[in-house]
Parts: sequence; structure tokens; C-alpha cells
Amino acid sequence: MNFGTTVKVVGGLLPQQLLERVAAGDAALPGTRPADYHEDSANGLSQAMSRAWAALTGRWANFQAARAQIPANERATTLTRERWLLPLFQELGYGRLQAERGAIETGGRTFAVSHRWGHVPLHLVGVGVHLDRPAGGERGGPGNRPHGLVQDLLNHADGHLWGMATNGLVLRLLRDHRSLTRQAYVEFDLEAMFAGEHYSAFRVLYLLCHVSRVEATDPGACILEQWHKHAKEDGVRALGRLRACVEQALVALGAGFLKHRANDDLRARLSAGTLTVQDYYRQLLRLAYRLIFLFVAEDRDMLLDRDAPPDARQRFQRLYATRRLRTLAMQRRGGPHSDGWHVLRLVMRQLDRGNPDLALPALGSFLWAGEDRDGDRRSKALPDLDPAQLTNEDLYRALRDLCTLSDANVRRPVDWAGVQADELGSVYESLMEQVPELNAAAGEFRLRAAAGNERKTTGSYYTPDSLVQCLLDSALDPVLEEACKAKDPEQAVLALSVVDPACGSGHFLVAAARRIAMRLARLRSGGVEPSPEEVQHATRDVVGHCIYGVDLNPMAVELCKVSLWMEALEPGRPLSFLDAHIQRGNALLGATPELLEAKDANGLAVGIPDDAFAALEGDDKPTVSLLKKRNKAARTQRDLFGDKLVPIDFAALGAAMAKLDADGDGELEDVARKAAAYEGYLASPEYRRAKLIADAWCAAFVWHKLPGMPALTNAEFLNLRAGHALTPPVEAEVRRLAEEYQFFHWHLQFPDVFAGAGGGQTGAAVVAKPAIATGATAVVAAGKGAAASKKAENPAQPGLWD
Repeated sequence: MNFGTTVKVVGGLLPQQLLERVAAGDAALPGTRPADYHEDSANGLSQAMSRAWAALTGRWANFQAARAQIPANERATTLTRERWLLPLFQELGYGRLQAERGAIETGGRTFAVSHRWGHVPLHLVGVGVHLDRPAGGERGGPGNRPHGLVQDLLNHADGHLWGMATNGLVLRLLRDHRSLTRQAYVEFDLEAMFAGEHYSAFRVLYLLCHVSRVEATDPGACILEQWHKHAKEDGVRALGRLRACVEQALVALGAGFLKHRANDDLRARLSAGTLTVQDYYRQLLRLAYRLIFLFVAEDRDMLLDRDAPPDARQRFQRLYATRRLRTLAMQRRGGPHSDGWHVLRLVMRQLDRGNPDLALPALGSFLWAGEDRDGDRRSKALPDLDPAQLTNEDLYRALRDLCTLSDANVRRPVDWAGVQADELGSVYESLMEQVPELNAAAGEFRLRAAAGNERKTTGSYYTPDSLVQCLLDSALDPVLEEACKAKDPEQAVLALSVVDPACGSGHFLVAAARRIAMRLARLRSGGVEPSPEEVQHATRDVVGHCIYGVDLNPMAVELCKVSLWMEALEPGRPLSFLDAHIQRGNALLGATPELLEAKDANGLAVGIPDDAFAALEGDDKPTVSLLKKRNKAARTQRDLFGDKLVPIDFAALGAAMAKLDADGDGELEDVARKAAAYEGYLASPEYRRAKLIADAWCAAFVWHKLPGMPALTNAEFLNLRAGHALTPPVEAEVRRLAEEYQFFHWHLQFPDVFAGAGGGQTGAAVVAKPAIATGATAVVAAGKGAAASKKAENPAQPGLWD
């Protein structure tokens, strides 16, 4: 059942799937019997809704006629209430509502809502008042927004759990959500409903907002609350089933591309090994989370440019939307043609630079970036899949697998609008534990569970949400409180840094971004409940300025960016530039300014510690002893090196990155400038020299120490520090080891956060999630051949660490 835009669910309060079950009278849900609506039969309930619809359509026509006689900027509070809203609530069973004589007081605060029915606050304002803007002259005070007033009341008053706010054109059903960090409500577009005669949407309004839904004496026992709890429990179960759905879709796509007769080049590259099985799987994963991104963005009405002409938006919805393809997939098996894939591919290609004729914004980023090849513009992220062909049969099968859940032999659509970015994290991470297998010639592709748990052997885990919230309660909230007390609290909040050294798919970072964004949006709105648009804008700002993550797995780095982009998507604006904030590396292996600048008791530069010369497996012990003596001797030659070391200006590196971070990225050109500036930073002589020094220091610990091999001791290292070059063989080995081990130097990769005096943080508060690793993993990571050791531990997926 599709309610279109007439009924909109925000934040998963009561998900679309539950609304459909309510509309269908699902007996498995509590409170759906006719008797629960005070009717004696299903026919009686149906007639009651029909009578209410007939009465209200007449009331709506009269209200519209009266509205046409008043100035456009008139609030029309009395007119809206008397001619429209009071009759509406009367038809919903509330009787003749009486105006609230005094404000509701709780916790030393007052909330001047217009009406109340029992424990349910009902704020009825004029048609000229926007629910998300300050309601000057309205009850509640000039600074209060109608939506925010009701939400604040619900959040602060223990005796009020559910409430409604309406201006006659839109009605929102709200619930106390102080434990959440984002807005949550169900919105009914009354104007579209009655002007367009959408009776099916009115049935949902009636069934959801009828007085019987809230008439329990205890708010926690009312039908709405029972439905809310049921939806949460069902959501947990559905998330587990969604993993299987995505896996099945990947298999359908993987096999579909392989068996299409036009894809000879794809099969040849796989057979020859120029395209590895692992890289093929990575491209399939990228295609899957491209699709999910589009599903979520479309279903939340967040994809298209809201300033685009209506005909452009309608053209996209009618001909190019994935919702259209999803509907076709549910209705048809599909055939040998590839027009569905061509439409989908066109949309994905257009999202790089945008297409005004389709109201598509320019999103940019690696997810959508294209490149010109062979006279055509193709996807960088899908270099082998983009030019390939896929039949409607295989595409529709993948869409059915991806978009429907099986529950007791009943297939139900996935509520993509209600799926959160962090919830998808567990789905994504489970897919990274799958091993792809294929037979290119036979057109076969499958996934099997790997032996053991690859993510755990890397020190990476999907952190349970309860633990994430506990960490944020204890670590982030106190820092936020202090920032809000600053002279310029908005800037103080945006100066915060949240760091996850093992970010995975971004669960912790997304949750942190939500908390910071909600606090920032409240600051900007003057302390009242912010509008959805203000929260979304704040989320984009926070993701672009405050969030940092590292992971050794390159697929996890990509997924983390996608999760953050989904969370921070703002209609009409490009995706934030995240390459400088979400990076690949081994967060446990790296140098620091303190280590690089260390001096001994005599004031001499320590350089490479003698502890780096301990015999490891495969080393020649006499060679190790010789190199250790040479290292120590080089340190004591103060006349050669002690006074000639060229200092590294860590603060300058931090300033360069801070300038990049301060630049705006509201337009695609701005994002491109930031990307170019970041590439310039990485290519700068200062950064390259600092990174080579840090890499060399780390490389000394894992260097192969054998007779006749190039050596790295303080003789070479301090020479490098003095501004001279390493010999080509030594430099080549340093770079090879840096790539193999993925050394990560926090002061160089995030210098705006960690390049302060003495190598510490730069002054802004930093909240970091502790890295989680087993003892066995830590030993592997610290010993010789970490990447090779991980490949050996996981022979089924060696490409995971390339």
C-alpha cells in the first residue's frame, strides 16, 4: 500500500509497514478490532470512517471558501479552529475540545498549548502559521514553534507521552523521544488529502488518531504506545532478515552480470585474473549500497532538488525513480531485455554532476563520481559493472530480494524510509564476512560464510547500540555540555572532534553525529525544538567538521562514508567531502611527534630506539646484533647529527588542514576545491617528508634484518632527519612496508586534531571510542608481517587486506 506523500513517517516512530498493517486491520496487532474503536463490527467501523469522511469533505470545502476571503499573511487562528480543526477532532471521537485555560507547568517550565484531551496535548494553530517556524502572536509565545512546543512538552513532562500539532494543513502525531537524537513523528498532509480526495490516507489518519488510541488512563498503556513497542521489536527481527535479503540480492546481481551474453569482456577479465573475485565482489557491494542509498533518499523525499521545477520532479518520479523499478519488480518476472538496468545506470551516472531536467542534484563523491572513457561517462566506483549489461529478469529478482522481507510465509516490503544508517551497519559488516566464489564461464556466483570471523581477527567489531549510547552518555555528553557554555557555543560545538580508531561501517560515528547535530540545531533555533530541515542542515555540518574515523579494511572505510552520507543527506546539496576525515590505516601502528622528537638523558636525539633491533622470526641474529650496535653508535655521534636535525613543523601541517576543513562545501565546485586542496596537502613537500620520516621510524621495527639486505638504522634515519635523502633501496623498502602494514600517523593524517604542541591534540575537545582488540590480534598486528599474517589466518579472503 502506497500513501504517497500524504502520509509521511519521520524517524521511524510508527513505521510505514506498521501503518499498512493497521490499515489492513491486521489482527496480530493489538487494538485493531472494531470493538477497540467502539464499533460493534467491521462494517460499523467502515461506515463510521465513511461518515466522518463525508462530513469533513464538506467542512474542508467551507473552510477553503472562508480562507480565500482573508489576507494571505493572516494567521487565521480562530477561523482554522472553528471551521476546520475542532470539527476534525470531533469526528475523530474527541468531542468538542475546550481551550486550555492555563499553561501546562512541569519542571519549572510552562508550555502554553492550545488544547488538551486528558493526557494528550493538542496544539491547534492558524493556517497561516508554519509548524516549524516561530509562531509570533500565537499561544505559546513568539519564540515557540508549534511542533517544537509540543515536542518539548512531551520530552519534559512525565504524564504526557503522545501529542499532536496542526495548523489545519498539516497534522503531526508526536511522541516523547528524549532518549533519541533525531526527530520522530507521523505527518498527515491534510491539504493534499482532502483536496486530492485521498480516502485511503484518511483511513490511516482515522485509525491512527482516533480517540480510542490514547484514551487509556496510563499513557504507557494506550494503543499507540503498544504499537510503538511492537514496531521496535519487529524492527529488530526485520533487521536480521534484511541481512539475508541483501545477500540474496548480491548473489542475483553477481550471477546476472556473469551470465549475460553481452558481458564477454567481464568474463574474460575474471578468467584472466585482471579483475579479481574480491574486486568483483567489492563492486557488487558498491552497487548494493548505491541502490540502498537511492531507496532511502527517495522514500524520505530527500533525493531531488526541492527548488527544481515541478515538471522536472514529476518527470523523474514517473520515468526514472527506483520506486518505479521496485513496483515493476513486484508485478513482473522480467525478461531478457536490459531497459531497467539502462534507466538505473542513467540515474546513477547523472548523480555525479546532476541533471536539472530530472531534478537530480550533483552529489559527487566516490560513490557517484564518473570519468570520461571511450566517449562515454562511466562510474569510477563500478568500472567493470557500469559498462556491463543486466537483464530485467536478473535486476527485478535482485530488487525483489532487496526490498521484501519474508515473515511467516508473507512477503512484506522493506520500510526504507525508516531504516537508519547505523542499523544498516550490521548488515554491511556481515557481508564483509562472506567469501565470494564464482564460475565466470558458467555464469555462477555465490557467497559462503568464512571460517572463523574475519572482522574479529582484525580487531573490528559491530558495537552494540546499547554500548554506543552508554559511551556517548559518559564521554560525549559532558563535553557537549561544556561546549554549550562557551562564549560562542555554536562554534565550540563545531570545534569538537569525535574519533573512532576502528570505525567499521560507522555505527559509533553516526550516533555521535546525531547527538551533536541535535544540540547544534537547538542552539541555532534559540533553544526550542528545531525543525527537521534545521536538524538535517546541522547534521551535514557536524559530519563535515566533527567526525573522524579509521579502519584497516578498505571496504569498511567506504561503508563508513556511505553511512555518514545517508545520515547527512540534505536535498539539493552535494555529499560532504570525507576523504580527509575517514581514512584507511592501522590505528595501532604509527609514530607520534613525541616519539620522533624524543631525546635521551644526554639531550641527544633518540631517533630509532634500540628496541627496534630485536630478532624476530626470519631474522639473522648476528645481523640484528650488528645493526643494533650501529644504531646506538650513530646516536652518539652528536657532532654529525645532534645539531643538524631539520625540525618538522607539525603546527603548520595542522593549520593547513584546519584551513581546508573551514572551507565550505555547499556546492559541487566547493567539494571539488576541497578535494584538490587535500590532494595538494598530501603532495606537499612538508607532508611527504614528515610521512617518510614517520614511516621510516615504524619500518625499523619490522625490517627484514638479513646479511646483504639494505639496512635502516639511526645512521640512515638521522641523516633523513637532517634533510638528506635515503638511498633508493632503503626508501623503496620503507614505502613497501608502509603500504603492507598501513602505518597510520595520527598527527599527519588528522593534523587539525592531533598536531598540537608536543604532539597532543590541538585544543579542541576530542572524544574517542576505545579501540577493541583481542590479545591475539594485538600480537599479530605488532609482530613482523602483520598484513601477511592476517592473510595467512584468513586464506579464504586474502584480498580483504590488499
